[in-house]
Formats: sequence, C-alpha cells, structure tokens
Amino acid sequence: MTIQQSIDNALEKNIGAHGVDGSVLKQALARAEGALETLRKQYADGSLPLLQLPQKGDDVAALKDQARQLADRATDVVIMGTGGSSLGGQTLAQLAWHGVPGVGALRNPPRLHFLDNIDPESYAELLKRLPHASTRFVAISKSGGTAETLMQTIAALSALKAQNLGPRIPDIFLGLTEPAKAGKRNGLRELLAHHKVPCLDHDTGVGGRFSALTNVGLLPASMLGLDIAAVRAGAALALAPVLAKKPAAEVPAALGAALAVALAESKGKSISVLMAYTDRLERFTRWYVQLWAESLGKNGKGTTPVAALGPVDQHSQVQLYLGGPRDKLFTVITLAAAGLGPKMDAALSKLAGEPDFAGKTLGDLVAAEGRATAETLAKNGCPVRTMHLDKLDEESLGELMMHFMLETIIAAHLLGVDAFDQPAVEEGKVLAKKYLSS
Repeated sequence: MTIQQSIDNALEKNIGAHGVDGSVLKQALARAEGALETLRKQYADGSLPLLQLPQKGDDVAALKDQARQLADRATDVVIMGTGGSSLGGQTLAQLAWHGVPGVGALRNPPRLHFLDNIDPESYAELLKRLPHASTRFVAISKSGGTAETLMQTIAALSALKAQNLGPRIPDIFLGLTEPAKAGKRNGLRELLAHHKVPCLDHDTGVGGRFSALTNVGLLPASMLGLDIAAVRAGAALALAPVLAKKPAAEVPAALGAALAVALAESKGKSISVLMAYTDRLERFTRWYVQLWAESLGKNGKGTTPVAALGPVDQHSQVQLYLGGPRDKLFTVITLAAAGLGPKMDAALSKLAGEPDFAGKTLGDLVAAEGRATAETLAKNGCPVRTMHLDKLDEESLGELMMHFMLETIIAAHLLGVDAFDQPAVEEGKVLAKKYLSS
C-alpha cells in the first residue's frame, strides 16, 4: 500500500464526545465483513466487472493507440460527457497538470476540454473559438441517451459542417457508448453511425461514476502521456487486502466505510468533508462528491459529501468547520510536500517581516498547514481521518480512486442501499425531456 491512513483522531477516546465509540466502530466493522465476502464472491464470479479492471491489461495497447491517433496533430481535444463520463477522466488528467490553475494553461498540446456542464453561452463561445481543423471531439455516454451529450454532439457536428469539414468528421470525431442492443435505442451511436464516426464500446457492467478505470477515464489519461497500466496497478493495491481475506479492520476501505457509517448513525455526522492538500487532487475531490452522493443518497440514507482544497479552503471553510455545527467527519489528504517548490530568499524574507521563512520552501508551508489543519480540527473535538501519500503518481492515484470506490460500495452495504443505481437522477432526466418537448 502507498497510502497511509489513520483514524486515530476520529476516535472518542482521543478527541472526546464527537469521536466514534470503539465498541460502535467494532460493530460496524463486523457488519462490513459481509460486504467484503460479497465483494470476493463478485470478483470470483465476475458479476461486478469493476473488480476485474485492476488486473485487466489486454486493452491497454489498443487504448494507447487510440489515444495517439486522437492526439496526433491535434491542438485541442473536446471531451463531451457529464458526471461519471467526465469526472474520472478529469481526475486522472490532472496528474498531467490539466486543469491546474496557472500551469494548466501552459501545457503542451493537445489541450483537453472536458465539457461536463452545458452552459449555452460558454459552449457557443468555445465552438466559435476552436481551431476546428485541428480539434478532435469525443462524445461519451454509457446509455447513448444523455440529453446534454447528445445536444453537445449535434452542435459540434453542425459547427464542423458549417466550416466545410463534413467529409472529415469520421477522422475528427469519436464516440464511446454501449454496444448496440436489439430493442434498445442508443441515440448517440445512431447519430455517429450516420456520420461514419467510429465508436468504442463502453463496458456495460460498469456505471459512469465507477468507470475511471475503463476507457472512459484511461483514454484521456493516455492522450496526456500518463501510464494507464500503472493506474490499474495502483487500483490492484487497494483491492488486494479484500481478496486476501484480511479482516475488515485491516482493509483500509472497509475501515473508512465503517468509520463514516458509525459516526453518521451514532453521532449524527451527516456531512463528509474531503480536503486534499495538492492542486492535482482538486478534480479528485469533485469526483468523490459524485461517487459518494449518487451511490449512497437513497431511502433517506447517506451523508452529504463536501469537496475542499488545501491550503486555500482553510481561509474559506475552516472557520465554519471549527465554529459551526459539529455534524462533520473530515478526511484530510496530504502529500509529502516538504522541500518542494521555490526556496525563500533570506534577505527578502527578512524584508517581508518573516525571517523564519529563510531557506524554507512553499512545500514546507503546505506540509505544515496540512498537518496543522488536521491537528487543529482534532484538538477542537472534530473527528478527522488522515490519508498521506509519499508521492502523487499514476499508481498512487489509481490506489486512491479504487480505495474510495470500495469504501463507497462497503458503506452502501452498511446502509442497506444499492450503490449502483440512481433513481432520483433518472426521474429528473425524464421530467427535463418532458419539459423540453412541450
């Protein structure tokens, strides 16, 4: 394991009344054993394809080849998809500095644009400004019926035709959706087939928010030169203790799930705050929010996930966390940052009134602030779980993502809900299409 997890500062014996009682946590861990056994059965019989992905390697060469074809001579790649069809790819792409303030705009081509929201004005402006001849478009929808993605795709096709690039559409466009199935319409596949656009198959057994380890997440990652095999190898590290039949207390994902559910049920901790201390995990925190919320928020159950980024959100959120309602479990993710970044000049530090800055780096400050935030929360009686990474790379990010996918599935078992459906979301989609047609 490359992730060091500690729940010491979430225990009642260490932080007081707002921590979890040891006996309550023990009971939750005992209940988690059933979830682990189910996961092992699903791995053995293949009924949960997500669990097979960490060891899958027969698609890596083809994925890399497809990524090279897309990125070749492209200045821009537009990835159209919403929710899980986009957030997993964004999370991985951020490893290569995509979407990182400042440096992200200075990346070498191709520039990736993940259009996971549909703002009519910003999309129209993008289509107007893109260099169409050197832009590639990827449309992603598992069902092929996602209204946002279909409209984005139609608009992009129209824009290309308006630029007299219609004959080149098969080379400019790529689709990623479920295979055609008799009796089930797939609007995206039909639309793209009409334009002779190739389509990759979306794994039918892996839902969007769990799809980061499939071509949905790995294709954009590979376009940026990331080692996608290492991402899956990292995911295997998170799954290993489950398959090795370790007790729940020794399975990090099970321990995290038991902690969250035990605190929610016994102490009313209905909010789960995830604060990561590195820019390259900002999209990860957003990915976590969808994963946790959409998987667990059912039948009056679940906790509300909140994304936070350190150190910046120390200034915008920590006042509430310390002085507001005690209804939160905190997870603080830190990276070994000490010694990294620009070093402070002694004379300039003295001039600024901070002589102790001399010789220190920005990384020293980030490391100190991450540690200080976690300890301050705990000293004020707030339950805190810490997760520390020695380095952030493909393997450690793959492990982190698989950890939280497993934690979410185990938490769903403890809450008695189905982690893989989203009935409320589907209801809203149906109603939106009804209003659109009226």
